[in-house]
Amino acid sequence: MLFLCVMKKDEKQATVAQIKHRYEIVEPHLTERSKRIWAVSEASAVGRGGITAVCEATGISRATIAKGKKELSSGVMPEAPRIRRPGGGRKKLTEHDPQLLHDLDALIDPCTRGDPQSPLRWTSKSTLKIAGALQTQGHVISARSVYTLLKELGYSLQSNRKTEEGTDHIDRDAQFKHINAEVKAFHARHQPVISVDAKKKENLGNYAVSGREWEKKGHPKLVNMHDFPDKKKGKACPYGVFDIYQNEGWMNVGISHDTAEFAVESIRRWWKHMGQQQYPEAKELLITADGGGSNSCRTRLWKREIQNLANELNMSIQICHFPPGTSKWNKIEHRMFSFVTKNWRGRPLDSLASVVNLIANTTTDEGLHIEASADEHVYETGIDVKDTEMATLNLQRDNFHGEWNYTIAPNTMGARALNG
Repeated sequence: MLFLCVMKKDEKQATVAQIKHRYEIVEPHLTERSKRIWAVSEASAVGRGGITAVCEATGISRATIAKGKKELSSGVMPEAPRIRRPGGGRKKLTEHDPQLLHDLDALIDPCTRGDPQSPLRWTSKSTLKIAGALQTQGHVISARSVYTLLKELGYSLQSNRKTEEGTDHIDRDAQFKHINAEVKAFHARHQPVISVDAKKKENLGNYAVSGREWEKKGHPKLVNMHDFPDKKKGKACPYGVFDIYQNEGWMNVGISHDTAEFAVESIRRWWKHMGQQQYPEAKELLITADGGGSNSCRTRLWKREIQNLANELNMSIQICHFPPGTSKWNKIEHRMFSFVTKNWRGRPLDSLASVVNLIANTTTDEGLHIEASADEHVYETGIDVKDTEMATLNLQRDNFHGEWNYTIAPNTMGARALNG
């Protein structure tokens, strides 16, 4: 269907271009009446949509073409053809109102050339509203004329494009180099390196999921009209752990809140089910994570839970956070999450079990292997970690951006003061 729509659009554009070319050749030789008759002839030759195509290609109005049709149907020939004198006919709006284009350009783009207090600064820029704003400034103009003038100024309807990641931190590149060096060093020592993050929550139930899936023609899956969450089923909250060098991962699918406790529990489950089998001699673990969310570099609960995990595993855990505004550079995003999303495209996630199964059956030609489990534990929010608890952490901050790079070692020597 999409192919047919694109094809029809291309055919329409080609037709308009051909009409425009023919019109440019004959227009200097046409009288007012012959121009109308020519327009009717072209529209009839095109068939359905012909009038629209002729109007778009030549600028001749529908009223003019309708008048030509009436003249043809009457069969009455004029006594003598009349040729409009030079300069005759209706003048363009911009000739009557030289200020019009300037004011229109200022309204449509108030951030760069216009008034920041423009009435359209915080409202929809529809042609109707633009015409209304121009009318309040004393201009006589319709929404249709606004559309025509916007085309002349080089404007078109466009959607947003995601490219901006926020203000770059001054040490953004340096932090990436630091992470890269640490990852290589861990790999050289045959120690595990994982990338972690929480995936977007998904409504559980018969809801639409983006993407398309092969089905019998005319028999799409029927889903709910609205996406209001089912209070009984709730939402699935997947948290992923990706082993960078083994190209395998673990996803812990919760039904509660995405908290630091949930994030560290997901890492714990990865180690229990996958990590310790791959790295039986491991003495340290490197975690690369975003700087925000449940694994935020500013979250006290995250550090406390990492300390508990380090104690349990008797292993030093080093954390490297990505600098602000760079979450999409996280390996897990494009090497694991993207393939999970592709695997469940167009499939309603009707239960927690279906989410787990779809994740666990995600593979790639490069050998990606994922395991998953359901986590039905309820994780509380708003847990306050006191200064006294923070003082017992065996935390060593790196000399380079210690807020992003730090190591938490097993705390077997009792309470230690927080370093830094």
